[in-house]
Amino acid sequence: MLRLTLIGALAALPSTALADGGDYTEIGSALDKDDPFDLHVSLDYGFESRSGGIKREVSGFVDPLLPDRVAVAKDLLFTGTRHVLTPKVRVGVYTDVEVTVGLPIIIRDAYTLEFDQSSAPCVLPPDPGTPTCINALNSSTIQDGLLPTNGFDADDPSTGFTDPGDPTIFRGTTRKGIDQIHLGAAWAPMNQKRDSTKPTWKLGTEFRIAVGDTMEFDRERPDKSTGVGRGVHEIRLWTSMAKRVSWSEPFIEVWWQAPIGETSESLFIETGFGEDRAGPQQIAGTRFGFEGIAWEDAPANQRIGLEFSSMFQAHFEGRAYSPMWEVFAYAGDADDDPANPLVIDQDPTAAGVQALSHPGVTNVENYIRFAGRFRVNAQIGERARFGVGFQLQHDTSHLISFADAGIDLPECSGTVTTNCETANNDTVERDSQEANPYHIPLIDQSGHRYRLDESFDYHVLVHAMLLF
Repeated sequence: MLRLTLIGALAALPSTALADGGDYTEIGSALDKDDPFDLHVSLDYGFESRSGGIKREVSGFVDPLLPDRVAVAKDLLFTGTRHVLTPKVRVGVYTDVEVTVGLPIIIRDAYTLEFDQSSAPCVLPPDPGTPTCINALNSSTIQDGLLPTNGFDADDPSTGFTDPGDPTIFRGTTRKGIDQIHLGAAWAPMNQKRDSTKPTWKLGTEFRIAVGDTMEFDRERPDKSTGVGRGVHEIRLWTSMAKRVSWSEPFIEVWWQAPIGETSESLFIETGFGEDRAGPQQIAGTRFGFEGIAWEDAPANQRIGLEFSSMFQAHFEGRAYSPMWEVFAYAGDADDDPANPLVIDQDPTAAGVQALSHPGVTNVENYIRFAGRFRVNAQIGERARFGVGFQLQHDTSHLISFADAGIDLPECSGTVTTNCETANNDTVERDSQEANPYHIPLIDQSGHRYRLDESFDYHVLVHAMLLF
């Protein structure tokens, strides 16, 4: 219904003699008269600055203002930056059909965690007043032994942070490389260039194939693995619609993206027991807005446009790399010490602890990402387009350690296990096939879970495209 309504609304808008539209009305084609095929080559650069508050549920404390909710307390602040360079090639292979190849290259990805000392006035323990800020004396991450009191510095793993005035408690591994190669195809059932009364409507799919080194963490040698890959293959389905009318080009794009498999090096590992929602997160979203034409010389194919758009993207519950993933991997390193607090018992049915290092990836709650983008676009002649933009985005507050205790099975199957006879009793038995090895009460049980809050990121975007 939305699609048909939008087609009707855009098609009804008046059309005059105009220059070509922007990216949303552009589609590679082939077999046209005097034009055997189209070739579009683009290069995008993105700078991301990320920040957010890492909070922790507090067991045994009741907030008088919210008596029915588990209280949440401040703990850490997350800040990080990322530089991404993405070359992309689009080739027309048939009438209004193109194939695409993109290769996002992460030039640098780095982040730190600090004690939350953002309050004013900032009262730190052991000050006799009521503490309003966090240090090693009242940080739940330190008190629960997930990090030592001097923290961890990937640049100096044997020393950490010794300056008492420095709130930094964790510096992650600086990473670079490739996660996936993007192979896609798109088709335009409607094309405004061929029929000026119709909008350009595109349908596309993209296979994102994991090819890079997987992100892993080694507390003894943090520089051993500097990869940025997640080891996840994904499929992305999308559709977009746009129509150049008078001085503007309204557009909308909708997409859905889901994992379709993992590499052998992926940290999204299933143990075969009671994991619930053990796969990577799926996402779905939409971007809509318009480009207003500020200046144009149609005969010379030159114009300057101002793009305004909004994005809404839903991240569905599943496992993911969170801002705390390296801390969780640090505290769950079984090779360093099987008694580390987040070490996993990979076989809950066997006697004792079958120690397995925690991968760092955790179950993450559903959340919504909101974003607003402003971009200045320029077309210089028939062959060249450029754009410079800024995007501000926010993630809704959500839990980042959220694994269930397990799955209450309807009946026991396979190997006979302890407490097997009590299956399907609305209770997950800890020493049976029902138990989830990835459920660590210290971070996953209500009253101990971690939450990402006050997440605000900004992006600087640069785009260049040559059309042949």
